[in-house]
Amino acid sequence: MHILLIEDDSKLGALVQYKLSREYHTVDWVSDPELVDDYLKKSRYDLYILDWMMPRKSGLEICKELRSRNDATPILMLTARDAVPDRVLGLNSGADDYLVKPFAFEELFARIHALGRRNRLPDYHEDVYTVGGITLNTLTHEVTREGVPIALTKKEFQLLAFMMRHAGRTISREQLLDHVWGVDAAITPNAVDAAIKLLRKKVDDGFAQKLIHNVRGFGYRLSCQEENDHV
Repeated sequence: MHILLIEDDSKLGALVQYKLSREYHTVDWVSDPELVDDYLKKSRYDLYILDWMMPRKSGLEICKELRSRNDATPILMLTARDAVPDRVLGLNSGADDYLVKPFAFEELFARIHALGRRNRLPDYHEDVYTVGGITLNTLTHEVTREGVPIALTKKEFQLLAFMMRHAGRTISREQLLDHVWGVDAAITPNAVDAAIKLLRKKVDDGFAQKLIHNVRGFGYRLSCQEENDHV
């Protein structure tokens, strides 16, 4: 799932992003609610996770704004406010589910899975991606190319899933760092290059058509079109 997390608490935001990435989700974490629209202009999401109590703009306000724009993307509200009237207010404002802090991550994972299962909208991202003979299943975590299984590490799987979701588009190293490793990850652009090199070896070696391309000066692109490039 591609998830937009809106959480101003730096420790909790980083932890939620890390935990969800370990579950093969791609998480964009926004700590400043005023920047939400910038992210919405650049990407489509399967789920929004909103913290209710933020000083500059509350999750409740963001929830109402999203629904006023006819954005039907599922919303999971996180808050320490556990009184019944608060829960009713959150749900009546457009949230699909409500999780009280502190919470167990197992419950968070289960609620996310349930929201994805019952809210399959027309633009909901599929569980299986196929590009140029590569098939990636986000539920079973299996990857094949022309029927041949490809063994990937967790990070390689997340990297390939993100590139397949944006197939045909050039993705910068900075975007890969933010979306795959997380904004607080102590990873350099050179480490991204090294990860891409290993991924390309697994995905492209032994096949006439190369799918992962280096776009000089910009980043990388997953594409079925032949391109002259190198890492």
